[in-house]
Amino acid sequence: MTKILVFANQDGECLSSGAREALAFGGRLASSTGGELRAVLLSADATAGAREAIAYGASIAYTVSNPLLAEYDVDLYVNSIYSVFQQSDADILILSFDRVGKNLVGRLATRIGASAITEVVDFHTNNDKPTWIRPIYGDKAYGEYTTTRSKVVVGIRQKSQVLAEIDEKAKGEIIPVDYTPSEEMIVTKLVVKIQSALSDIRLEDASIIVSGGRGVGGPEGFNDLQTLAKLLGGTIGASRAACDAGWVSSNLQVGQTGAVVAPDLYIAVGISGASQHLAGITNAKTVVAINTDPEAPIYKRANMGVLADYKTVIPALTEKLKKVLV
Repeated sequence: MTKILVFANQDGECLSSGAREALAFGGRLASSTGGELRAVLLSADATAGAREAIAYGASIAYTVSNPLLAEYDVDLYVNSIYSVFQQSDADILILSFDRVGKNLVGRLATRIGASAITEVVDFHTNNDKPTWIRPIYGDKAYGEYTTTRSKVVVGIRQKSQVLAEIDEKAKGEIIPVDYTPSEEMIVTKLVVKIQSALSDIRLEDASIIVSGGRGVGGPEGFNDLQTLAKLLGGTIGASRAACDAGWVSSNLQVGQTGAVVAPDLYIAVGISGASQHLAGITNAKTVVAINTDPEAPIYKRANMGVLADYKTVIPALTEKLKKVLV
């Protein structure tokens, strides 16, 4: 029987959207292989999240509760998840390939001695052995992959899964796991901020994103974008170029190597539209591009384009919306 362990990351006391997707994927895989779905949760108090994981289909929820786990720390998380993986005797570890997941997949695979595959969106099975399906060539095609090692760590692409029906009456076992990190392990602490530095709305959950790129010209330009985003009830994002330049925090990066988003409205300001950035906005419903370069690739993705300097467009748009919305 295939044993499947899902890392169910939490957003406060509740499961994150990525964790719910990972559980949905793991549930389908367990049904297809005749396997068993389990979950591991890390937090200062993971009890509420464990109950939710069971409601989403996990038969067992392992909880590692420690005040030091209230904030993300790569070493603490890797050690805790590895400890539970060994205890559960799992064959497959599944986690959302979000910002935390991107930080964990390679480290966990190395620690476990497992194969790793990322950006997975689906699978099919043959004699209970999964073949993993992931997009390739900038989402223009899909590749199918098998692994040679007995253990595998799978990163699920964000916004790619239909959530399972929650069953509040589902029965399952919650197993507390003791894990006490040493003082040495928390000296060089790496904290990955899940929420945007300039907004309380996570990029992955935002319905409206105003995103800036190299064309914004510097950190000061993001003040105008933040004003517009706040007025619309959204958040701000950024291209890799803007983040690499140090204009905004790297946790605002949208793209294949940043956050993969699916907002109702995505306003791209001064963003040329490199392939890795476009891969992060594939599922955006409406894209508005504001750029002075008529040849910018972003216009091929945009539903609406404004060929102009953002310094004239954004302030004028903000003032007009203030009259309508405020």
